[in-house]
Amino acid sequence: MSLPLQSLGDLPARKRGGPPLAVLTAYDFGSARLLDEAGVDLLLVGDSLGMVVHGLPDTTGVTMEMMLLHTRAVCRAQPRSPVIADLPYASYDSPAQALASAQSLMQAGANAVKLEGGCRVLPQVQAIVAAGIPVCGHIGMLPQSIAEEGAYRRKGRTQDQAQALLEDAEALDRAGVMAMVLESVVESVAAEITKRVSCCTIGIGSGPDNNGQVLVTHDVIGAFPWFRPPFAQARADCAAEIRRAAAAYIKSVREV
Repeated sequence: MSLPLQSLGDLPARKRGGPPLAVLTAYDFGSARLLDEAGVDLLLVGDSLGMVVHGLPDTTGVTMEMMLLHTRAVCRAQPRSPVIADLPYASYDSPAQALASAQSLMQAGANAVKLEGGCRVLPQVQAIVAAGIPVCGHIGMLPQSIAEEGAYRRKGRTQDQAQALLEDAEALDRAGVMAMVLESVVESVAAEITKRVSCCTIGIGSGPDNNGQVLVTHDVIGAFPWFRPPFAQARADCAAEIRRAAAAYIKSVREV
C-alpha cells in the first residue's frame, strides 16, 4: 500500500507513477484530524463550506473572514496532509488583491491556495506563483460563476468548449500551478488535459482518467442528506446516525 502524500514536492512523482491522489474537504479541527489519520493525500478547505456548514445557497457568499476562520481551525490539527485553501469569490479580482488574499491564507496555515478560472485569471496566478506560493488551478464548472452562468453545467460538450478548456489548462500549467481541479468536465476532455499538462489533475465529476479525485467530505460520509451530486457516492450515512443518537439521548432525558 502506498504511503499518503508527504509534501507538495511529491506531486510530480505521483503524476508520473501514481497512485491517484485522494483529496477531501475539511472545515474544522476534528474532521481534519480524522481525515488525516485515515491517510488522505490532500485536505481542501473548500468554499463549499458556504453550503454545507453555513447554509448558503452557493459559494458566492463566502468571505475571506470565513475562509481564514476555517483554515486556521483545520491547520490547528497539524495534519500531515498538505492543506489547500480556496480563495473566495471577489478576493482575487486583480493580481495585487489575489496576492494579498493568498498571503492571508498562507499566514493562517495553508500550504497552497486554489482559485477558479483559466486564462482570465492568469495574471493573478502568475503574481501568486512569483511570490513563492503554491497554486492549485480550477477549471471546468466554476461554482463562483453561478450568477453569470445561471446553472451548473457540464463543460467540454462542444468542440469550442473543449478547446477553451485545453487552452486554459495549458496556460495554467505554463504559469506554474502545482495542480488543477477539473470540475464537471466531459471525461474524454479531462483525460486529454491530464495527458497534456505536467501538473497533477484532480477530478470531481470528470471521470476516472485524472491524477486524483476530490469530493466534499459531507457527500462521502452522508452528512448532508438534503443534496448530494450524482457523481458522489456516500460511503456512510452519518445523517441517520446523528438522528438516531440524538433521538436516543432525547428519549433517555425524557424518561428519567
